[in-house]
Amino acid sequence: MHFTEAKGILTGSGGRYGMNIYRGCTHGCIYCDSRSRCYQFTHPFEDVEVKRNAPELLEQALKSKRRRCMIGTGSMSDPYMHCEEELQLTRRCLEIIRKYGFGVAVQTKSDRILRDIDLLDEINQSAKCVVQMTLTTWDEELCRIIEPNVCGTGRRIEVLDKMRERGIPTVVWLTPILPFINDTEENISAILKECARVGVKGIIDFGIGLTLREGDREYYYAALDRHFPGMKEQYIRRYGDAYECPSPKAKELTALFQRFCRENGILSKPDECFRFMQELPEKNAQMSMFDL
Repeated sequence: MHFTEAKGILTGSGGRYGMNIYRGCTHGCIYCDSRSRCYQFTHPFEDVEVKRNAPELLEQALKSKRRRCMIGTGSMSDPYMHCEEELQLTRRCLEIIRKYGFGVAVQTKSDRILRDIDLLDEINQSAKCVVQMTLTTWDEELCRIIEPNVCGTGRRIEVLDKMRERGIPTVVWLTPILPFINDTEENISAILKECARVGVKGIIDFGIGLTLREGDREYYYAALDRHFPGMKEQYIRRYGDAYECPSPKAKELTALFQRFCRENGILSKPDECFRFMQELPEKNAQMSMFDL
């Protein structure tokens, strides 16, 4: 872990903003796209870069905006990594979001988010909060292999259920699904049934498979050699250097996914899920003259 003074914290425009308080990750997920060289990391991925002035930058940005909107976080680096326990930068940023009446959409794999559930509840009451959780693998033993340094699927589902009890809407990222590893009907069906049980609003799937590019591919293949001997060669034969690596079962598993979501009233198209996460209810979106 190392610290830096960032020049800015919000990215985006037109009422759609995101922030990444940390850069890098310690979860150790074998498939992580954020490792890709296109993101131009100048430090080891596990040596997390901490933007220690993130709360101050966020406050400067939000107090100058005349219209409230949703703020997303977690798209590149999980805001609830191990270092957040000590640093609490994510919590401080959430407190600022609450202070200025903005909404938030948080993406994580970690149960550390439960530390801030009261704060998330307050944001949801005054504006809007959406908690996004990645679920890829029902089998807990397999989960420990492909996502080794973060809580397992069962615990993440408990988090979703606790959010439901608070009335905080949730969205699940059912991605990536790894060809020849967790691309089974049993795996997908088990996750979907739990999503329905805990009342998720939407499930995001970009096609049953994963993406690989320079930097990410090498790390993933090394993990395959450690945990699934011979499978790297199977990937190379089937996909070569392709960016998109769809499961051979993508068609039938996608049909299963879409049918389940339709029957259970769950949003399943990515644009529908993103629209829900990006929209702040109009009654909360416009500041009054007393807020300026």
